[in-house]
Amino acid sequence: MIIFLFFAFITFLGLVAYGFQIWAVRSCLSTPCSCGEGQRETPALPRLFPPVSILKPLKGLDDNLFDNLMSFCTQDYPEYEIIFSLQNHNDPAYKIARKIEEKCPHRDITIIVRETGAGLNPKVNNLLPAYKASKHELVLISDSNVMVDANYLKEITSHLVNPETGHEVGLVSNIIKGVGGRSLGAIFENLHLNSFIMGSVCFLDKFLKMPCVVGKSMLMKKKDLEAIGGLRSVKDILAEDYVIGQRMQESGKKVVLSKYMVQNVNEYWGMKRFLNRHTRWGKLRWKMGGGKYIFELIGNPVFMSTMPIIFWQCSKLTVTFAILTSLVKIAGDFYLGRKAGTELENPFLYLLSPIKDLVIGLIWSVPIVSHTVVWRGNRYIIGKDSMLFPCPENGFWSLRYRIIDAIKGRFA
Repeated sequence: MIIFLFFAFITFLGLVAYGFQIWAVRSCLSTPCSCGEGQRETPALPRLFPPVSILKPLKGLDDNLFDNLMSFCTQDYPEYEIIFSLQNHNDPAYKIARKIEEKCPHRDITIIVRETGAGLNPKVNNLLPAYKASKHELVLISDSNVMVDANYLKEITSHLVNPETGHEVGLVSNIIKGVGGRSLGAIFENLHLNSFIMGSVCFLDKFLKMPCVVGKSMLMKKKDLEAIGGLRSVKDILAEDYVIGQRMQESGKKVVLSKYMVQNVNEYWGMKRFLNRHTRWGKLRWKMGGGKYIFELIGNPVFMSTMPIIFWQCSKLTVTFAILTSLVKIAGDFYLGRKAGTELENPFLYLLSPIKDLVIGLIWSVPIVSHTVVWRGNRYIIGKDSMLFPCPENGFWSLRYRIIDAIKGRFA
């Protein structure tokens, strides 16, 4: 009975933490957009619209890629440029970028194809030529699987041109919501984005005043980015977005979480892709947070509620407890979906939420025993603060990683 009471207490703490995440999301989404931090624009001063350089690193065919990129060409904003950056002409995303350029001749669009090996982070390698070619002081880094509406640029730039607080802001990031979902892996991904990820980002922002920058959308001034070392300073770091936000805050600049939600489009993910991504993200958070990583397990009440079944006994009490916890989590995820406007097409799909949490709980321990990541076809060793190192291709360590890959491939 002591085992049951112990895990019941941990589960209760997890549900309380989840309640605070829901509160944080509700609070963030209830704050008006456009002026940031609840501030109103000064009526006597005209609104400024400084030109923006949008950097789009491309690699492969993301779900809905054409429409995602096109949404940035229809911004209700006076002056901006879009720079698509790729490593080679054979990348299928190159044809999509050319098609966008042909369909929008009125837009200032540049396509840069340049193989760059400045660092080990492939995304930063992709960004460096685009950043060098950018013309404007405001730089927006945006992933290719992001879709926005016509007011996006107006909303996020308002934080930097607000006469009361704009000079103090170094970086603007956004709340991310997952949309789409026509496969099991994509549904799991969207459920996780719209609960754990969204809840954690809003919780850290509201209650702990800690920046948790997600690289889907990052707006900065060049001078502020250069002051913390520029993009080259994070060329060998896996969590380059988080580190940039952290360094920006340490430099004395504010990191603002815009209430404008950008859409992360996930349509046809396989389960293997879902598992690989969250194993990689788990390793990242383990290396960045150290012992704090254990709170992620405690913060998974569904997974913890099943522990009495495994470590004590499978009884009416333990099964009922796990089911009730799952129902609470389903209700919470459904509420967040309604609040954020990310409802799944079929409400019954929220019944998959506990299964997703169990999967996340099972892969939680992987980062503790494995310190390599595979990203865009390359294998790296991940060190402290998510620093990347080349993975040896020969010898004992190479054999070890090949065996692990074979086992993972067998069960993926």
